[in-house]
Amino acid sequence: MALPQPKPWVLAIPLYEPGKSQVRGVSRVIKLSSNEAALGPSPKALAAYDEAKASVATYPPGTSPELKAALAEVHGLDPARFTCGCGSGEIINLMCRAYAAPGDEVLYTAHGFSLYPIYAQSVGATPVAVPETNLTADVDAILAGVTERTTLVFIANPNNPTGTYMCASEMQRLRRQLREDVVLAVDEAYAEFADAEDFESAIGLARTTENTLVMRTFSKIHGLASLRIGWGFGAQGLIDSMERLRAPFNVTRPAQLAAAASLRDRAHIERAQEHNRKWRQIAVQRLRGHGLKVADSAANFVLPEFSTVPGRTAADADAFLQSKGLIVRRVDNYGLPNHLRITIGNDAEMTAVLDALTAFMEGGHA
Repeated sequence: MALPQPKPWVLAIPLYEPGKSQVRGVSRVIKLSSNEAALGPSPKALAAYDEAKASVATYPPGTSPELKAALAEVHGLDPARFTCGCGSGEIINLMCRAYAAPGDEVLYTAHGFSLYPIYAQSVGATPVAVPETNLTADVDAILAGVTERTTLVFIANPNNPTGTYMCASEMQRLRRQLREDVVLAVDEAYAEFADAEDFESAIGLARTTENTLVMRTFSKIHGLASLRIGWGFGAQGLIDSMERLRAPFNVTRPAQLAAAASLRDRAHIERAQEHNRKWRQIAVQRLRGHGLKVADSAANFVLPEFSTVPGRTAADADAFLQSKGLIVRRVDNYGLPNHLRITIGNDAEMTAVLDALTAFMEGGHA
């Protein structure tokens, strides 16, 4: 008797690899592998979460109305043009379910977030990675990768794991030169950390076009990763399609209220931005001072490139850091075997990891 079989493409989907959180034999670790918030969540978000605990026996509002109201208030947008999900990962999933199918192609950049090809494959579509230039999304390469089968293009801006970004004029050119029937989905999980003069959120594009979606998460600067909450904004047609596909009651009420409170706590967000700006600059300067190549980052992590000489490789550095209870992110699965992604942590965590890397680079690992 034949056993049940999944769709032929399902077992070819790679499992998502989260940041490592434990080191065998080490009881106390510093985790800088998942780009979590250095300063943690807003006290106002925690207070809202605590207050919402009284409602856990009842279903949450299915359409997240209070959170959408906060998003509309903060960004000056129409609340009806938002959808909320279990992290921005659910928004990525919904986009693939709505706009890709067997026979379609979903484009993303060579070192783009690994969930893009995973969710594209989950609906039987073909993920297509296009080349980057200097670890940065290249508009011409993206446009050259578009075929008649392309239905969806994902751009992480700033990008994970490279920390690089596409400037505003290039993002506008990309949207202008893409076919109108191709959805441009811009993943801005790290946008709150970007402070370059030529960086601009794609919210304006999503507000003025019918085929652009912006996604964000509360897992990064807001420090609410465990609550699993994110949002998408776009034209009514895009939002309506995802609202029909998302699970009922997909965002808990405590998460909705904590996220709304966090959005409105501008002082906490600004403290987090300033902390990140300070330590990102320190990290880049110290790592470059050891001769490592480090691209400028617009996110809450840095990505130093190590030598290929035995004893000096990224794998060697990672092993040395782990021996000290310091966990960073190997990015071999992103095609970057010579790099380590290091999250910007709090003051003590950054001092510890940078001092340990100094010891490694100065031969302390021998």
